[in-house]
Amino acid sequence: MNKVIGGVLIIVSLAIAYVGITKISQSTESVNFLGIKIEASDNSGKTEGYLFLGLGIVLFAGGIYTLNKSKA
Repeated sequence: MNKVIGGVLIIVSLAIAYVGITKISQSTESVNFLGIKIEASDNSGKTEGYLFLGLGIVLFAGGIYTLNKSKA
């Protein structure tokens, strides 16, 4: 049973980390207009992305811990 829980935690963590990475990358945009580069950044989007990424890392570590615990 612990192997199933560990596997699910790892899969969910990868999905959450992917969402976090895409939120971080989409929160910064730049446009070239008449030779002038204009950049816009969404700080709340970046913060949310980093929170998702951190949660993904924590869940991944929990999944690895659960799998290693079930082997012993």
